[in-house]
Amino acid sequence: MRALILNSGIGKRMGELTKTKNKCMAEIGEKTAIIDWQLRMLIKAEVYDVVITTGPFAEHLTEYVTEKYPQIHFTFCRNPEYDTTNYIYSIALAKQALDDDILLMHGDLVFEESVILDVLHAGSSVMVIDKTLPLPRKDFKAVVRDGKIAKVGIEFFDQAFAAQPLYKLLKEDWTPWIANILKFCREGKRSVYAENALNEIAEQLEIKPLDVNGRICMEVDNLEDLERAKKLFEKMK
Repeated sequence: MRALILNSGIGKRMGELTKTKNKCMAEIGEKTAIIDWQLRMLIKAEVYDVVITTGPFAEHLTEYVTEKYPQIHFTFCRNPEYDTTNYIYSIALAKQALDDDILLMHGDLVFEESVILDVLHAGSSVMVIDKTLPLPRKDFKAVVRDGKIAKVGIEFFDQAFAAQPLYKLLKEDWTPWIANILKFCREGKRSVYAENALNEIAEQLEIKPLDVNGRICMEVDNLEDLERAKKLFEKMK
């Protein structure tokens, strides 16, 4: 199992904070950035092979995690066009390091330990959903049909649930998805979500919803989210 953490975004909704550092370096607790929490959870789950895509402030992030977490084997892949492309292109650039079962997460994701363990211990490919939450207007939702993830995007509302970009992807499901990601990028579709490439083939795959049922699993998109994450971090400790 290899973890893929997507950290190539600008994080413009974080205001002044991301003018000097990557969003994943935002602190949610004393001496604990988002990336610290994620990597500590991976170590607890015995996942020591981590691919990180980078964009702005790549050198700072690389030095920080390699010095602080020597027990992890890191592979870094920088997207030099991070300001004009989406993470679909970052994934395409990292393709050579993604030839295994994959635990995929966004670099601004905060979750509790039981969530990541349930994802990793699932017997199939899964994506995190939460049936207890109202459907967000502008964030990811997953359409579920016949017990499988059929579509993922911000535009879906019918048969949909609030979803988070945390996946376990067995190689037989990840391989066709990344193949379609590469196809999208060859066709110049590099500013869309990677899930756009997933949606074309999702019903052929076996990605099942994993309901966290109100447990903490959230993205930190803006400063308001960051304040909420800090409060949740106190509970998670």
